[in-house]
Amino acid sequence: MNDIIQLNLIQFSSIYLLLLVVLAVMKRAEIEQSKLLVIASIRMTIQLILAGLVLTYIFDNPHPLWTLLYIFSMIAFAFHRVLSKQPGLNRAFKIGIMISIALSGLLVILYFIGGVIGISVFNPQYTIPIGGMIIGNAMTGVSLGIKTFMTNLASDRNKIDTLLNLGVEPRKILLPYVNQALETALLPTLNSMLSMGIISLPGMMTGQILSGTLPLTAIMYQIAIMVAICTAVCLSVFLSLTFGYQSLYNHRQQIRLP
Repeated sequence: MNDIIQLNLIQFSSIYLLLLVVLAVMKRAEIEQSKLLVIASIRMTIQLILAGLVLTYIFDNPHPLWTLLYIFSMIAFAFHRVLSKQPGLNRAFKIGIMISIALSGLLVILYFIGGVIGISVFNPQYTIPIGGMIIGNAMTGVSLGIKTFMTNLASDRNKIDTLLNLGVEPRKILLPYVNQALETALLPTLNSMLSMGIISLPGMMTGQILSGTLPLTAIMYQIAIMVAICTAVCLSVFLSLTFGYQSLYNHRQQIRLP
């Protein structure tokens, strides 16, 4: 296998020319998000460069403390991103979300690194990138699940009040919304798994192949990480919604929506 081709600064910078196409389409379609695209591109570049510098230092100076700090930093950022999109949630709901993301993410990471790969969970070369994929997808799944759950509750508020007045238990009223939100949150991951290998070659597999890894080895890693991601998304969303919906009603069988 050939070594990966290194990009010089000019080659790397040329990729930003493609954003001109996006800006042109936005202008043609009268989409007022050009500023957001520019800001997002700049922010992404800065964040990834900083992450690259930090990871270079960690890989050159491996220590369990650095690996733990990086993983917990990613979990903390995931908390912030999810909770910032739903400021109206009560305290118990927020705590449930934080516990769900942390517990699900850490358990899947520990199983994947220690059980599947069979190496130390403090190995930064494996734990940090794999942990990032697992936690990042869990964060996205929880965000989508909570948004779907709260949006559906708000749109059906009159229906919920009517069912309560008829004596239906809050648990029976809310559980269908929990199940629907979980299904919605899982669909992007499931659709990605359905098309993988036929329509698209996923990023992890592509990166490994470019770095010289044998395609079959890259395939096995990609299958393993997709199963891990699906599990982390399912667990984190299910637990978040399960903890969360129970915080929306009290012992008097009253539902308190934001």
